[in-house]
Amino acid sequence: MTRQILTEPMTATAFAPFGDLLDCAGDPDKLINQGLCGRYHDRASLDFADGRAGISLFKAELRSLPYTLDLMERHPLGSQAFVPMSHDPFLVIVAPDAGGAPGAPRAFLTQGGQAINIHRNTWHGVLTPLAGTGLFAVIDRIGDGVNLEEHWLDEPWTVS
Repeated sequence: MTRQILTEPMTATAFAPFGDLLDCAGDPDKLINQGLCGRYHDRASLDFADGRAGISLFKAELRSLPYTLDLMERHPLGSQAFVPMSHDPFLVIVAPDAGGAPGAPRAFLTQGGQAINIHRNTWHGVLTPLAGTGLFAVIDRIGDGVNLEEHWLDEPWTVS
């Protein structure tokens, strides 16, 4: 029997145990540029053990639902923010730690205009764009040391 995960809408509250939701919900924190630009200030907590923040570009193959989840990863030395460079949704899969392995995963479906920052050492699926270009700006730790731990699941999950 296949294990199932149903996607849920991406909200700041639901995603909080795993990371930060970056969006322009509500009124801006302040207006800048002669009142013509709203600044939504300090929306993510970047967290690095050492090293520095870097911005990279990722171009990921488009995926579709249902999606088979068979691999999760985490980054013990730094958080990782994904900012889509198109106004398209993407799938975010995260899981709590269960004794050094991923626990029961949750799947979130973003809306256009949303980005995320995954907390340091949080299990997550691979980058999974569902439409658009698959192009993302990624802000994460640049530095020495092993900052990737992969875990292949004994039994895959189907996300729909």
